[in-house]
Amino acid sequence: MEQIYLCPCHFGLEAVLKRELAGLDLKVTRVEDGRVFFEGDPLAAARANVFLRTAERVQLVMGEFDATTYDELFEGVKALGWEEYLPVDANFFVSKAYSVKSKLFSPSDIQRITGKAVVEAMKRKHRLTIFPKSGASFPIRVAIIKDRVTVSIDTSGESLHKRGYRKLRSAAPISETLAAAIIMLTPWREDRILVDPFCGCGTIPIEAALIGRNIAPGISRPFAGEDYPFLPKKIWSDAREEAKSLVIPDRKMSIEGYDIDGEIVAAARQNAAAAGVQDTIHFQARDMKALSSSHQYGFIITNPPYGERLEEKSELPALYGNMGEVFGKLKNWSYFFVTSFEKAQESFGRKADKNRKIYNGMIKTYLYEYYGPKPPKREYRS
Repeated sequence: MEQIYLCPCHFGLEAVLKRELAGLDLKVTRVEDGRVFFEGDPLAAARANVFLRTAERVQLVMGEFDATTYDELFEGVKALGWEEYLPVDANFFVSKAYSVKSKLFSPSDIQRITGKAVVEAMKRKHRLTIFPKSGASFPIRVAIIKDRVTVSIDTSGESLHKRGYRKLRSAAPISETLAAAIIMLTPWREDRILVDPFCGCGTIPIEAALIGRNIAPGISRPFAGEDYPFLPKKIWSDAREEAKSLVIPDRKMSIEGYDIDGEIVAAARQNAAAAGVQDTIHFQARDMKALSSSHQYGFIITNPPYGERLEEKSELPALYGNMGEVFGKLKNWSYFFVTSFEKAQESFGRKADKNRKIYNGMIKTYLYEYYGPKPPKREYRS
């Protein structure tokens, strides 16, 4: 049976997620700020969870309606077909509620009213006043945007950015989903060298290696939906088997990650090993100012410090100035960096060929894109 699902994503990355869904032959029905909706059968939900690199979750849409009062919210939620999806022992709860430009604006009240409405709907079906809630967990999520309510059941459980490999973290890591999206926004391909001179715990190099070897990000992690009766066990095993059949384990790539902190580099190595790509990435403790390469037509993709985390604001102009000097010495290279530092281009010493606004959580950042020349066709083929 075809259903509507929605996938939240970082603001500014909707087009990347839409392209991913199309690559899975899933029909996108709507794109909004930070959300992409698609239509599909239960297998589509499992495949989306296993394969998507840039989505935060996969949520089954229970319904949408308008509400400007809590009575309207209560009745709208109660009218949805909960009894078709939740077994009598379901441990259902409202895990998340948020409101944007709406008359109903209190997340705690929205959660409370939604929870009551689901209980009333289940009472009507099962003739019970108290539910055991001893079975599988069913996290319910509510979004109210301009008085339009979207109610959904989360099929992912933990956010999809939690691939399972990042056992050790640096002080301010970039999320796996954002790292993957940034790589996918560049023209980098697995036959070109990629360097991250601020690699931290290794997220960008690891995500690049997973992309290059076609390893699905959710291939080894569990999902909440595996316990749902309306998403049979077989679809999850089918999705994982499909993912395993597409892996290219022997693909050779040149990916390098550097950081000035040796302990963080050791953590990056351990994370790469957990992801199964340790043989693909060369990690080393090295100051960005020492970066050099004999390769031509390479790529730098990085998330440098930008003041909200590791460096003081006063140190940023010098840091970005050094980046401009060092990167500029790499002949024919392209470089891409994401930062919230407002004077990044000015300090770097060159205006970006393109820049793209991306929200990293609540922080407004920009992906600055600098394009080198394309390599000759013969070299590109090699």
